Amino acid sequence: MRGWIVADTSAVLALLDADSDDHARLVALWERRPEAWLIPSAVLPEIDYLARQHLGVKAARAFLSDIVAGAFIVEHSTADDVRRAAELDRKYSRLNIGFVDGVVAAVAERLHATAIATLDLRHFSAITLQTAPAIYPRDLVPSILTI
Repeated sequence: MRGWIVADTSAVLALLDADSDDHARLVALWERRPEAWLIPSAVLPEIDYLARQHLGVKAARAFLSDIVAGAFIVEHSTADDVRRAAELDRKYSRLNIGFVDGVVAAVAERLHATAIATLDLRHFSAITLQTAPAIYPRDLVPSILTI
């Protein structure tokens, strides 16, 4: 399938958090093409931890239920993804992008994703990938996300 939207932790947390300033636009984005959203497996523990810490156990369990029900496609990282994540972390050492963001970028690059869904512009707007995915919702026309 073409047109993957690879989700970063920040985008998924905004989807889960109705109090987030970004919730409505991320929900609108997800509702347009939920079948295109893909979450790298390396992101799941971070989402679970942060959801439990900031949104509560109920929200974290609801997300886990959504994963089990197939609301999101989970993409398992390959050895090449891990190597690419390490390479990106070294290349952008001043940003300290780390493993999870590196894997998100590597998976997006490997799958020739249309976009990375993220609110982490500090990292993802600075990373140059061979496939140049868009950054959603930043790169979308505002009227597209109107509810």
